Amino acid sequence: MSLRYKGGIKSAIGATSSSTSNPGKWTMQEAIQNISAGTWQLVPTPTVEYLVVAGGGGGGAGHAGGAGAGGFRTATGFAVASGTPLTVTVGAGGAGAVYNTANSSNGSNSVFSSITSTGGGYGGGENQPSGGTNKNGNLGGSGGGGANSTAGTGTGGAGTSGQGNAGGSGSGGASWAGGGGGGASVAGANNPSTLVGGAGGAGTASSISGSSVTYSGGGGGGGGDGGSAVAGAGGAGGGGSGRIGGAGVATAGTPNTGGGGGGARDNNGGAGGSGIVIIRYADTYPAATSTTGSPTITVAGGYRVYKWTSSGSITI
Repeated sequence: MSLRYKGGIKSAIGATSSSTSNPGKWTMQEAIQNISAGTWQLVPTPTVEYLVVAGGGGGGAGHAGGAGAGGFRTATGFAVASGTPLTVTVGAGGAGAVYNTANSSNGSNSVFSSITSTGGGYGGGENQPSGGTNKNGNLGGSGGGGANSTAGTGTGGAGTSGQGNAGGSGSGGASWAGGGGGGASVAGANNPSTLVGGAGGAGTASSISGSSVTYSGGGGGGGGDGGSAVAGAGGAGGGGSGRIGGAGVATAGTPNTGGGGGGARDNNGGAGGSGIVIIRYADTYPAATSTTGSPTITVAGGYRVYKWTSSGSITI
């Protein structure tokens, strides 16, 4: 419960008081007098529903694994403090590996208030600069897929509990194909045969924006080289597909879905998709007193919806 004064929100605890025995707080009599006079109005503070999706990881290079999706967190009934700016951070997608030049990287975290979603894990790759020592997918919101490697099987990275799933493994020896990155709903697949990359794990659908959208799909693993080679498909929810030998850069994760980037056979890995933050609350409550970061604001279906694709804040 808060007190609204001339369009602003101010807590009764911090309101100016004439009380000498209890400075900084209104007495009950002062509160009644001010509310009765119409100077202040009691305004209930809503609880909000949130969706916080982190940036997807970057896909690996060389017999590589697809990257893990950005962490996916959603819930209703989240209590917020009125009159205080609440932080919104939209995580960037991780960089895809540059063949024999630069390693892939994890996606960045996304934040709403005290809620943090973890960036997706990068995909492992035989032809990243650290070679066979970088064959394993990294942990993250969802884990990256492992690479095929002459140094042995590249294992998938672990996902974060409540946010995503593990990546799949790439076989050792002469398989040449990587595992898929994990998604919010489904783990990344191991590469199923010698030249076929593992599929990225599927993401999770949310209707918080007013329509159903799927987020946090894992990136597909890179395939082999030859007539029977098949790249791993990206997971539903923005996951990028992998690439077979000589076919160019793997597909990036879709922006503002947290999708993981695809892994490549003989080229660069795909970048991860950036994340997103969306909140909503019942439209019977007043609009936010201020926002930054240029969120898209809609009022429909009984809700006020605020959607950020870049970092900012909100004061309710």
